[in-house]
Amino acid sequence: MATVLTIPWLVTRLPADYFDHRRREGWREATGKPFASFLLAMLKNLLGAVLLGLGVVMLFTPGQGILTVLVGLLLMNFPGKYRLERWLVTRPGVLKQLNALRKRRGKPPFHVP
Repeated sequence: MATVLTIPWLVTRLPADYFDHRRREGWREATGKPFASFLLAMLKNLLGAVLLGLGVVMLFTPGQGILTVLVGLLLMNFPGKYRLERWLVTRPGVLKQLNALRKRRGKPPFHVP
């Protein structure tokens, strides 16, 4: 239930040019606080791993398994993540749904490469 409420909120909080950049700047380098950034990254990856595991379990039991797996993957840091996000958002059905959600909330559509 929480994912149904938080996913629209997260999608509308992203800037319209979120997927438009060739390479994403690392938020850890931009903060200037290496220990706090490291701690936040560890917590974010741990939460992503927990959600990924729960999502896999929910694939075989009642629940929103695929959505939970996707949220877990998006929270985690791994090589090629931004490229995967850009590939997913350029799928016509995905982009259409994301932009429809943004339109309902009064936000401009995503710019895609």
